[in-house]
Amino acid sequence: MSYIANTLSNLTQQSAIATMSVGNLIMIAVACVFLYLAIAKGFEPLLLVPISFGMLLVNIYPDIIREGGLLYFFYKLDEWAILPSLIFMGVGAMTDFGPLIANPKSFWLGAAAQFGIFAAYFGAIAMGFNDRAAAAISIIGGADGPTSIFLASKLGQTDIMGPIAVAAYSYMSLVPIIQPPIMKLLTTEKERKIKMEQLRPVSKLEKILFPIIVTIIVSLILPTTAPLIGMLMLGNLFRESGVVRQLQETASNALMYIVVILLGTSVGATTSAEAFLNATTLKIVALGLIAFMFGTAAGVLLGKLMCVVTKGKINPLIGSAGVSAVPMAARVSQKVGAEADPTNFLLMHAMGPNVAGVIGTAVVAGTFMAVFGIV
Repeated sequence: MSYIANTLSNLTQQSAIATMSVGNLIMIAVACVFLYLAIAKGFEPLLLVPISFGMLLVNIYPDIIREGGLLYFFYKLDEWAILPSLIFMGVGAMTDFGPLIANPKSFWLGAAAQFGIFAAYFGAIAMGFNDRAAAAISIIGGADGPTSIFLASKLGQTDIMGPIAVAAYSYMSLVPIIQPPIMKLLTTEKERKIKMEQLRPVSKLEKILFPIIVTIIVSLILPTTAPLIGMLMLGNLFRESGVVRQLQETASNALMYIVVILLGTSVGATTSAEAFLNATTLKIVALGLIAFMFGTAAGVLLGKLMCVVTKGKINPLIGSAGVSAVPMAARVSQKVGAEADPTNFLLMHAMGPNVAGVIGTAVVAGTFMAVFGIV
C-alpha cells in the first residue's frame, strides 16, 4: 500500500496542477480567447494559432521555453534575428510592389504611419524605460512583428523581447478590430466613398529594377537594415524575375510557413505568467497599442490632406494601411471603404502604403541602430 501511495504522491507532485498559479490560469484563459478569435472569427489564424498555442503550452509546462526545452531552441533563432529575416524574404516573395511603383506618393502615407513609432519612443522614455528599451518597444507602432524582434535582439533587449513580440503580433492580428473605429472617426462618409482612378500598368522591367535599386540605396545609407531590406527585396526579386519560380514558391510557401510555426510558437511561449503578468509588460502592451493607434491616425490624417491637395482623388482610408501589417491593413482599408460603397475597390491602392510601411519600419529600425552605434 505504501508503494501505491508513494507512486500516487509522486505523480501528483509532478503534475502541472500542483504548480499551477492563478497567473497561469489567467494566461491559459487569454490563450483560449486568442484561439477562439483565430479559429471562430478568422482573425489572422496563421499568426494567432501558433502564438496562442505557445502561450497555452508554456503556462502548463514552463520548462518548454527554458534552456534545453523544445521551444528554447526555436526562441534562439528569434534572438539571433534569423527567423525575422526569413519572414521578410517570404513577405517579399508573396507581395506585388506594383501598386507602390505605380503610385510613388504612397511612400508618404507609409512614412506618416511611422509617427506612431516615435510617439511610443517618447512615451516609453517618459515611463522610465532607457533609450534602447524605448526604441525596441516603439517599433510595435509599426505593427511589424519581425522588425520588433529584430530590433530588440540587436539592441540587446532580450529580457523584454517576448512582451514586445507578443504585443506586435497581437496587434497585427487584431488590425480588423483596432483600425476601423479610428478610420471612421477621422473620415466623413463622403471621403470613404471616394473612388480612386485605376493604377497605371507597371512594366516587368520596373518590377525587376525596384528591389535592386531600393536595396542599393537603403543599404548604402543605412547598412544595418540590410538583413531585413535585403531579404525583403531578394524575395521580391525571386517573384518578379520569373527565372527562379522554384525559389519564389519555396520562399512564399513551404519556408514561410515553417518559419511562421517556429516563430509563432516561440513568441507565444515567452508569455509565462511570471514573465508576462507584471507592470513592465503591461506598460509595453499599452505603449504598443497607443503607438499603433497613433500610426493609424497619422496615416489617415495625411490621406485627408492628400485628398484635399489632389482635389478628391485620394481616399483617406488608404492611409491607415501605412502600418506594416501586410496585407491585413490593406484588407481593412478595402473593407471599410466597401462598407460605405460596395462598388468601391481600394485594395490595390492600399497595398502601396502597406508595402511602403514595411520598408519604412525597417528604415526606422535601422536608424535606431545607427543612432546607438549598432553594426
